[in-house]
Amino acid sequence: MCAVFGISRSGYYDWTRRKESGRSQRHEWLKKQIRRIFFDHRRLYGSKKILEILKKQGVQVAEKTVARIMKELGLKSQTIKKYKATT
Repeated sequence: MCAVFGISRSGYYDWTRRKESGRSQRHEWLKKQIRRIFFDHRRLYGSKKILEILKKQGVQVAEKTVARIMKELGLKSQTIKKYKATT
C-alpha cells in the first residue's frame, strides 16, 4: 500500500508510532470541557455562554473555536420561546 500512495515504509511506521501533538491533545480536552458544560446546563447554553464559563476557568479560547467544536460534536442549544398572550 505504501508504494501505491508513494510513501516510504519507514515513514509510514514512523507516523503510526508518533505521539499525539499538543494541539490535538488540547482539542480533545476542550471537547470534553465543552460537552460537560453543555450538559451541566441542560443543553441551553450556546457557544457564547460556554465561552464565558471557559474564560472564568482561565481557559483562553476563541468563540469560533467553541462554535466549531460544538458543531463537530452535534451540540446545538435549545431555544425557549417566551409565552406571548394572543387575543
